[in-house]
Amino acid sequence: MDLSIVIPFYNEEESLEELVEWIERVLNEQKIEYEIIMIDDGSSDRSWSIVEKMSTSRQYLKAIRFRRNYGKSAALQCGFQASQGNVVITMDADLQDSPDEIPALYRMIVDEGYDMVSGWKKLRHDPISKRWPSKVYNAVARWVTGIKLHDFNCGLKAYRQQVVKSIEVYGDMHRNIPFLAKQAGFKRIGEKVVQHRKRKYGVSKYGWQRFVTGFLDLLTLVFITKFGRRPMHFFGVLGSLMFLFGFIWAAFLGAEKLYAIKHHIKAPLVTNNPYFYLALVAMILGTQLFLSGFLAELIVRTSSDRNTYLIDKKVNL
Repeated sequence: MDLSIVIPFYNEEESLEELVEWIERVLNEQKIEYEIIMIDDGSSDRSWSIVEKMSTSRQYLKAIRFRRNYGKSAALQCGFQASQGNVVITMDADLQDSPDEIPALYRMIVDEGYDMVSGWKKLRHDPISKRWPSKVYNAVARWVTGIKLHDFNCGLKAYRQQVVKSIEVYGDMHRNIPFLAKQAGFKRIGEKVVQHRKRKYGVSKYGWQRFVTGFLDLLTLVFITKFGRRPMHFFGVLGSLMFLFGFIWAAFLGAEKLYAIKHHIKAPLVTNNPYFYLALVAMILGTQLFLSGFLAELIVRTSSDRNTYLIDKKVNL
C-alpha cells in the first residue's frame, strides 16, 4: 500500500461525500495505491450513515466509529494504528484542507526523504481572534521544541509509516505531533505552504480554550519527554536541594545559638527567629518533593495504556 489518508471527523455530514469525491479525483490521476481511513469521533448527526453508504461501493474506504466523542488525538491514534500505507497523510474533514495538496506532500516523503511534512496555512481565512493566539502559540512552540515550523496545529500533515507507528498520540497531543516525532528519533521534519479554504459548511468545533490547553499540553509534553521515564531525577534532585538548603540554614541558626550560650552572649530563642520557620518549611517541602518523585517512579512502572477509546463499528477493516 502506497498511501493512507486518515480523516477524523465529528458532525461533518455536509462535507464528507464532497471530500471523498475530491480525493478520488486527485488520486485517480496518480499511479498510487491508496486507502482512506475515516474515524467518526462519536458524531450525533448523519455522518456515520453517509460514510457507511459510500463504503459499499469503495473497498478502499475504511471507517471506524467511536461510541462517544474522545477527541481528535484518540481518533488520529486509532487511524494510525489501522493505516497500512508507506506514507500516511492526515487532513480535516471540513473541506478547509485541500486534497489537491496530497500528491506534493506524498512526493516530499517518498522522493525528498522527509520523515514528516507539516502544512503551513500561510494565508488563513480565520478571524483575528483565532489567528493571533495561533501565532503566539506557534512562536512559543518553536522556542520550546527547537522545531522551526510556522503552523504546529495544521491538520494537513504527511508522515513516513515508521513515524506514526512509533509515536502515541493521546489527550490533546495532536497539536504537538512534530515534537513527538522528533523525540522518537525522526528529525527530518519539513514544511510546505498549503491552501487554507474558508469553511463551507457548519461551524468550527474548537474555541479559544484550545490555545490555553495547547500551552499546557506543550509544557506537559516537554516535561514528560525529559523526565517521564525518570521523574525522580526532577523531583528527587529538587527536593534534595531544598531539604539540604533548609537543613544547612537550620543548622547555622542552631550553631549560632550554641556559640552565644558558650560565650555567655545574650541571644533570642531560635524559635523566635523567622528564618528558622523558613528553613523548616524548606525541609518539609524538600521531603514532600522527594516523596513525590518516589511515588511517580512507582506509577511509571505500573502505568497502563493511556488510550481508552471504545470502537462501536468498523467498515472494510
